[in-house]
Amino acid sequence: MKSLKVIFFGTPEFAKTSLEAIHQSHHEVIGVVTVADKASGRGQKIHQSAVKVFAVENDLPVFQPEKLRDPEFLENIKNLNADVFVVVAFRMMPKILFEMPEIGTFNLHASLLPDYRGAAPINYAVINGEKKTGATTFFINEKIDEGNILLQKELEIFPEENAGELHDRLMEMGAKLVVETLDGLSENSIQEKPQPMVENPKNAFKIFKEDTRITWNQNAETVHNFIRGMSPYPAAFTTIKIGEDEKFLKIYKGSFEKLTHDKNPGSLEIDKHQFKIYTKDGLYLPEELQLEGKKRMSVKDFLNGFQHFDHISIG
Repeated sequence: MKSLKVIFFGTPEFAKTSLEAIHQSHHEVIGVVTVADKASGRGQKIHQSAVKVFAVENDLPVFQPEKLRDPEFLENIKNLNADVFVVVAFRMMPKILFEMPEIGTFNLHASLLPDYRGAAPINYAVINGEKKTGATTFFINEKIDEGNILLQKELEIFPEENAGELHDRLMEMGAKLVVETLDGLSENSIQEKPQPMVENPKNAFKIFKEDTRITWNQNAETVHNFIRGMSPYPAAFTTIKIGEDEKFLKIYKGSFEKLTHDKNPGSLEIDKHQFKIYTKDGLYLPEELQLEGKKRMSVKDFLNGFQHFDHISIG
């Protein structure tokens, strides 16, 4: 089997796992492109991407351009004469870059395309209560996540799995799919095919802070899936009033019950032993949460922090 010369583009842990898999295969990583180092956190320490850390540890050449159209960067990449570019969790690439290698540039996307194109496919698959998802490798073109499919593999979503747990399983499966794709391209055994035409494909737009607020006037199962799909990051939140103070309350985990009631959605039953929030058709029971300014904790520890419950309500 022919060994391909690969330039890898990626940033977070999800991408690092694919880079590691390529590096351990018989293919050759001749360059790694990742985001520039940046200061973050309270001490403004310089933070390196997971991909850069791995590349440096394994003596792989690293490129960190501020702009992907930078002439010097483009010249350096062109001079490496890669057979193929592999992109995992990176930013949009200009045509002048992704058309450079002879074989082309392919991306790993954490969904069964054409569904869940966009920045948050794992979150939305869980939020929407899907029973399965998967990973797709496809050739990049000028439209986001719309290029010809190379390989695709399904993965079951477990009933109580959250987005973080699903992320980790897709990360491992996706890394194997990337190497399988490289193997297939090296043997010329993959028949690329256009993505199916779907009238209303499910979208996975970028999630902003305002998108993470819980809407209690929904079915209990819908609320439950929303919280699972936002956990552990970016985390679903509601507001809670404690006396006159209103604070953010992130909810990471819980369960739900369907029942007929005459309560207003968002109203509480709360005391030392229970924390129940009414939904449109039942109850949601938080199990792990985080009050603004506090650490993440169990519902038992959360309730133990209060002496009186008659002045607590969901905002």
